[in-house]
Order: sequence, then C-alpha cells, then structure tokens
Amino acid sequence: MSRNPFVAADLPPVTLDVDVLVGRYADRPGPTGEPATVTALLAANGIARAAVASLRAALFDVRSGNDEVAALAGPTVLPVGTLDLRDPLGAEREVVRLAGQGVRAVRLFPDEQHVEPDFPSVRHVARRAAEAGLVILAGGDVRRYWRPLRGATVVFLDTHFYHLGDFVVAARDEPGFHTSTRLLNSPDALETIAEHVGVERLLYGSRTPFYEAVVPRLRLARSALGPDAVAAVAGGNARRILGLTE
Repeated sequence: MSRNPFVAADLPPVTLDVDVLVGRYADRPGPTGEPATVTALLAANGIARAAVASLRAALFDVRSGNDEVAALAGPTVLPVGTLDLRDPLGAEREVVRLAGQGVRAVRLFPDEQHVEPDFPSVRHVARRAAEAGLVILAGGDVRRYWRPLRGATVVFLDTHFYHLGDFVVAARDEPGFHTSTRLLNSPDALETIAEHVGVERLLYGSRTPFYEAVVPRLRLARSALGPDAVAAVAGGNARRILGLTE
C-alpha cells in the first residue's frame, strides 16, 4: 500500500526509476525495505520498473547483498550491483563478477561507507566500472564527487536544487554526467538543466521506500517540459543509457 494520501491520475507513469533500495539502515529508524513491500510501493506509485540496489551490500556484505538483488530480477526489477569503496581490490573482483552476470549498473554509497572523494579507491573503482561498460549510480554531494567520476557514465542520485549550477557546469564538460530528479524540486530546476545541458541528462529517481515517490513525479508533471521530454525523464533516458531495448 502506498504511504501517499493520494496519487493523482494525471501524474506521468514512470517506466524506469533509477533510485530504489531494498533492505534497511540498522542504525536509524525507517522502513525495513522488504522486497515485497518495496515492489508494492512502486506499483502503487505508478512505477512500472526500477533499478534496485541492496543496503545489505552497501553496509554489511557486498556479495550476498548483490546476490539478494539479482534474485529479484524480473519485469519490475532491474538489479543494480553495489561496490564497496572501502575495499577497492574486492570491488575490482565484484565488477568482473557483476559484468559477467549481465548487470548493467553499479551503485556507490560513499556517505554510508565514509569514503571521501579524494580517496584513491573512488577514482579506481569508477575507472574499473567504466571499463566494464557499467553505468554508475552515485550517491554523495555532486560538488565533491564529480571529479573522480569524470569520463564515466554517471547518474548523480543526490543532486540538490541548491547545487543545480554546480551540476550544470560540471555536466557541460562531461557528456556522461546525468542526475536524478529526486531533489530537484525548485520551480525551475528541471527546466534549467534541460536548457543548459539537455533533457537527456535528467532521470526520474524516487529512493523508494525512504522518500515519497509522488514528490518528484508531481514536480515532473507540473514542469514546463513537453510530453516527449516528460516521457524521456520518466524512463526513456534511463533505458537509453542502460542499453535496454524492452
């Protein structure tokens, strides 16, 4: 069941959400992130498919967490691998394993893993992922983590509208830089990015079950973007960079 009091019928359907998690944070209150509950929330919020990563992999055990997500693969779940920036040598091996399984994207959790952007592991792991043809879904402040991710295809999941200008000037020089819409809730954030670097850089992300999926969906619906652009943000752009044809 959705936690939202309503989901308006005129909100655009989301064909691929790039920011969904299963599992829980053991050190803070919040949802347990049970897979069945998460998929029910997605359905209730008009999200047909989601790129899903595991908090277990981010916080406790990479391999078993990634295997947990891989087991969920299906019409509504696109598994995303997680890499441990605290263990760059182990991350090398996991990149090889994940790429061999056909995984299309990996997620980085620098804040949760207490890794700073100038740690050698960040640049190293990003390079290895890019060389394997993997899209990087990156948490953290875009103003701090853009530099070690240069040259890769990246979706910054935590771009805040306060940092809109920083994302734009970085993305002008980096054609692989994209951003989730989750925190771009100012009156003109989506339109500004579309104007300066192109609507193809915007991807819908909800962070279900830790955020209200209707908020970025409502902002997209009320934006000045045309129907084709809205459809691209709501899933078309994600399918393109992930190489999905279905």
